[in-house]
Amino acid sequence: MSPDDLDSTPRKRFRRSRAAVGAAWFLAFVALVCALSPWIAPYPYMKQDLAASAQAPSSAHWFGTDLLGRDVLSRVMQGGLISISVGLLATAVALVFGVFYGAVAGELGGAWERLMMRAVDILSTLPLTLIVILCMVMFGQNVWMIFLAVGMVSWLTMARIVCTETGALKSRQFVEAAVALGQTRVGVFRRHYLPNLAGLIAVYATLTVPGVMMLEAFVSFLGLGVKAPMTSWGQMIKEGADIMEECPWLLLAPSSVFALTLLALNFLGEGLRDAFDPRASRR
Repeated sequence: MSPDDLDSTPRKRFRRSRAAVGAAWFLAFVALVCALSPWIAPYPYMKQDLAASAQAPSSAHWFGTDLLGRDVLSRVMQGGLISISVGLLATAVALVFGVFYGAVAGELGGAWERLMMRAVDILSTLPLTLIVILCMVMFGQNVWMIFLAVGMVSWLTMARIVCTETGALKSRQFVEAAVALGQTRVGVFRRHYLPNLAGLIAVYATLTVPGVMMLEAFVSFLGLGVKAPMTSWGQMIKEGADIMEECPWLLLAPSSVFALTLLALNFLGEGLRDAFDPRASRR
């Protein structure tokens, strides 16, 4: 990597990564199509037509139909709306809680930091997937519970990262000068910590969304996800896996879109990581 690459802005470094830019465009397209699915889907995702059940892909149904005659393409679009929403909103919950917890621990330092981080270490040893499953069983299967349950078990890594970075920033001269001038801790966090943590948070978010979506898919695969007739990619994969020999398109369609989306998110995360920290790609 040349010195010019290190001196350029994160935006320019990101745009040099064709894989990351292509992934960003692909994700934007998928997100837009899924968001507009109630209006642009070829059929209502709940509409049943038993006369056209289990039909292979055709000009009338590009991804085929399921056992109830529902259009698979329309359901993939609707399922993407749920899966992507879970990924984004649960990640947002994890980021808000993780950043707050980690910043407080890093700012307090000393015994308080050690105590708060030991709590994080203890929680990390728990089977978090099992906790999500228990929450779904105890409090019911609905979209909002999925957002909350998945988000509240995904904040631990973010808390560790923010705690470490906050501890390092606290000793920097510009932070000490701001405190000496009478700036409040909230003001220091908003004006100094948060801007310096923004790149790190953005990278972590893009790497967390795939994990959250995989966790939601796993929960849905166990039958504890969203309730029918609503669907998600994980639920569609479960339904397709049960009859993959008779109707392989029911598994291939959602799993292919899901896999491509996860791959694109990982390319995007790597591109953002190299953009904000170009030396990371040389380690």
